[in-house]
Amino acid sequence: MTTETTSSKRVLVWDLPVRVFHWLMVLSFAGAWLTAESERWRLLHVTLGYTLGGLVAFRLVWGLVGSRHARFASFVRGPGAVARYLGALLRGQPEHHVGHNPAGALAIVAMLGLSALIVGSGWALYNDIGGELFEELHEAAANLMLAVVAVHVAGVALASRLHHENLVGAMVSGRKAAVPEDGIRSAWRSVGALMLVAVLGFWAWQWQQAPGGGGQAASAVQGDGATAAVGERRHGKRGHDGDDD
Repeated sequence: MTTETTSSKRVLVWDLPVRVFHWLMVLSFAGAWLTAESERWRLLHVTLGYTLGGLVAFRLVWGLVGSRHARFASFVRGPGAVARYLGALLRGQPEHHVGHNPAGALAIVAMLGLSALIVGSGWALYNDIGGELFEELHEAAANLMLAVVAVHVAGVALASRLHHENLVGAMVSGRKAAVPEDGIRSAWRSVGALMLVAVLGFWAWQWQQAPGGGGQAASAVQGDGATAAVGERRHGKRGHDGDDD
């Protein structure tokens, strides 16, 4: 749906669950990416990976039963709509969409799919299933995800400038320029709060389950037998590649 911004006010568009999902996904992927090569932070890497998987599962459900602009039916469009939007964007006259625009929707679907692939292959790798196949798949999916994120961020920056609207700020406040009838009635704060409680509770549980029970840095190094096996295989691979110190 499109709307003119000339007679628009700032109305509630993004419910709290969508916003909490968005920023937790940013945090989880960024943290998992930064800790991917460190055995010391393996527990944190795995915890953030599981968090990412839970977030994807939630978003798939919320995309069916959530508020108006959170539903996939409201923003997922075909290739023609994506091409028209990109063409208008390149001409400097982009269509204004209250919810996700067609290009943004494509990026969202891609990131959800890649996140599921990252989590699935990471779980298999962590449990010593599939060997190098899942290791290569895990790394390739993570690299592709990083590329999609970069394109998405660039698109958000460009659209924000052309629309004279802070789209990043909108994902914090939940409000965008739109006519009142295009807004949503409820922010679904209770669902968003439950999401935060669930994630923080899971993180606390993971911390307590760390070997030694203290959540100390040394516990992250130890891991379990499966983690050690993954580390040994990775080091072995580097040795064969001639990167042995």
